[in-house]
This record gives sequence, C-alpha cells and structure tokens, in this order.
Amino acid sequence: MNRLIPILSILFLTLTLWSCDEDDNNEVQPAPPNNLLLQVEMTNEAEGEVEITFNANLSNFFRLFTGDSDEFQEFQSGQTVAHTYNQSGEFTIRVQAHTTSEVFIAEERELTIDLRDIDPNAGFESPESYEGYKLVWRDEFDGNTLSNDWVHDIGTGASIGLNGWGNNELQYYRQENTKIEDGFLIIEARREGFGGRNFTSSRIKTEGQQSFAFGRIDIRARMPYGQGIWPALWMLGDSHSDIGWPACGEIDIMEMIGGEENRVHGTLHWLQPSSSGGFHAEFGHSKRLSTGTLADQFHVFSLVWDESTITFMLDDQAYGSIDLRPSHMAAFKEKFFFIFNVAVGGNWPGSPDSTSTYPQQMVVDYVRVFQKVD
Repeated sequence: MNRLIPILSILFLTLTLWSCDEDDNNEVQPAPPNNLLLQVEMTNEAEGEVEITFNANLSNFFRLFTGDSDEFQEFQSGQTVAHTYNQSGEFTIRVQAHTTSEVFIAEERELTIDLRDIDPNAGFESPESYEGYKLVWRDEFDGNTLSNDWVHDIGTGASIGLNGWGNNELQYYRQENTKIEDGFLIIEARREGFGGRNFTSSRIKTEGQQSFAFGRIDIRARMPYGQGIWPALWMLGDSHSDIGWPACGEIDIMEMIGGEENRVHGTLHWLQPSSSGGFHAEFGHSKRLSTGTLADQFHVFSLVWDESTITFMLDDQAYGSIDLRPSHMAAFKEKFFFIFNVAVGGNWPGSPDSTSTYPQQMVVDYVRVFQKVD
C-alpha cells in the first residue's frame, strides 16, 4: 500500500470590507483598517501543521478563526501563528482586522487537508504462524464495518454503577467513534460535548462472542498521543458478569499514558484472598522504547500465556513475566474476552491540558490468537 501524502491546498479569496453607515445621529464611524495581509504556509505536511501570518494598517486588534472550531483567538498586533489540523476536511481560515468590534475588514483562505498518514509498512509486523501453534481466531479489519465478534459499551459507566468507568474518566463512549477504514480499526477520541461530557470516544469488546484461555496473542496497533489520553488493549475474565471485578481477573496487554508515549505497560489484576474477604491486587511490567514513541508507527503488543506463566512482549521481545502457579491466580486459568478502548482523563493519566489536541486515534491493524497444537 502506497503512503498517501497529506494535501494542503490554499485558495485565495477576495478581500472583503465591512464598514458601517452613519448612524441615526449622523455620527461618523471610525475608519476601518486597510492593506490586510493574510498568508498561510504549510510547515509539516505529515502532521497538518501550518503557519498563519497576518498584518494590516490602522488595526487596533485582530481575530483569527482557524475553521476547526467555532472559537477565535484575539491578538493585539499582526504576527505569525502556528496551528495544527488533526483531522481531514475543508477548513476556512479567516482573519479580521478591527478598528472597533463593529468596524473591521476580513480576509479568508480555504484549506483542504487530507491526513491519510496511516502507513501499514511503518513499524513492526508479526508473522502469521508460529511453530507448535495454530491460529484459532483473527480479525484483520478488512471489511467496511466492525464484525459481529465485537459489541460496544455505551455511555459513562453510570448505568452499571461505575460512573467514569471506575477511573474518573471524562469521555462518553459512542458507537460513532469507531470505524473500519482501509483495513484498519480506528477508535477516535474527540473533544466534543455529548451526554454531559466534554469528550467522546469508543470502547468495543468480544464479550459473549469470542473468549480464550492460553496461547499467544498478537495485536498490531499505533497509539494516540497527548496529555490525558489513555489507550488500552486488554481482557476480562468471562466470569465478570457473575462474580465481578477483580475476582474475574484482568489482563492488560497494552496500556499507554499520554505524555509518556515511549512506554508500554503490561499488568494483571486479581482478587487477593485475605481474612477480610479479599482485596484488589495488581502486578505488572513496563518497557520504554529506545527511540521514538508508540504513536510514531505500528508496534506489535503480544501475550504468551500458559497455565504457569504470562509473558508480555513488545515487537517480539519479552519484557516481563508473571507466575500464575499460586492458588490466588486461579482466575487466569479461565477464558477471557477482549476490550479495546481509548479513554480520556482518569486517575492514572490525569486530565487533558492546553497542549492536548483532538481528535486522537488508536489504529489497530489486526488481532490474532494462536494456541498450542496438542
């Protein structure tokens, strides 16, 4: 598949002049500014970054509309402003040079931005077979819609008594934030108001459709980035609906915390027996990349799982194992289903800040499950 290069086209529009007639009291309005200059320069094609330069004579202040939100920025003088477009589409950049709030001139540029920067050849790719194993299930996301193996979790978790999904997360999960495109599963987190929340995203799972115990799991994916983002590829025990969490067990194949995009976390959660009835216990490992980040290109997040051990792997390199032989680890001898989601905010990553940009996407190329041949 060829890499598709972002296209940024700039169409110049005619300078438009707004002025006010004399009011009913025959008071003469201030003269508007003149010679408004607006220039737009693409500075990073791959990331949708542009520089917007503007200036005018006799202007007291400027208002800049970038077209990807309803808000504007106000400046007291002409200058060059850097801006990044994080989604494809057609946008109108508009600058107004003001004498007063009512007296101004304006100029616009139309932008067409096509960010198709998902390069399937960039990053690690795992084999389709392993000696001593057979492929028992896979999803390559080659269709036009999500397969029947997946169902959506919707909302904030409040309907099941876990408002914020038990982690004080900020997003509302919607089906509309999941799509299948060009052979990829894309889960998109957006800054938008819905259901009383300021962010939306998606959470999908194979509960009731596909679940597994033991084997090797490979998931090829590229992560989002930015403070407050929290993507996860994980599993819950099938017994979740009967005995709850953490008694059912949880396997986090991959978690990443925005702002620390060069580090992957693999973790187990379980119910640790005690005289008071048991408590939530967890243990895991993490690995930092030597170069780059998990958002730069695709990586393969793997789990090798048998009755005695779970081993976490990144790009076929093991970075930590956990012993399953103690009796309190019995949950990990049972079947688990998959959950893929992108959370926003929460106890671990914290909230987004002024550096966070949206939308953000977790892109999954495939998930494959192999089990040992008898």
